[in-house]
Amino acid sequence: MFKYALQIIIGILTFMVATYITWYEGSALINNSIEWKYSTPFTKLFNIEITTGQDISQLDYFVYAVKFQPLFPTLMIVSILYILSVTGYYLIKSKSKWAIGFWGFIGFIMILFSSLTFNSSTTGGSVFFWITSISGPLFIAGAVLIWLIKFKYKGSDPNLIS
Repeated sequence: MFKYALQIIIGILTFMVATYITWYEGSALINNSIEWKYSTPFTKLFNIEITTGQDISQLDYFVYAVKFQPLFPTLMIVSILYILSVTGYYLIKSKSKWAIGFWGFIGFIMILFSSLTFNSSTTGGSVFFWITSISGPLFIAGAVLIWLIKFKYKGSDPNLIS
């Protein structure tokens, strides 16, 4: 249990540092008024009219950072996927049925995210598309593999995944 908790703690710390740096990098949106029209979906969602850079929602900083500074947003996604993978692996050891649902759900969410960033014109959008479009099917394949090993071939070898 300690080795899983330690890995999750390291993943959370990595996520927090990457989030802070992403937020900082995205704050450059305040000074780039040309991008206000294209990189502020949360401000538009909240029906806020942008007259100065201070009117922009801080969530839009992440959108801007993903589009133009994708290194740390990518590190955020990778650390989240790592945390979810460690959690899923722990579930395999303790509750196989939960692990199948968990990994399948995460795979479905990743495929949904990949459809949102499909055909992006920016480098960051393309990076996010490829990360989510590869990790989604991998999570789903993991769920199918767990199902096959644990339930379909239940009687063949009880120590296949222990």
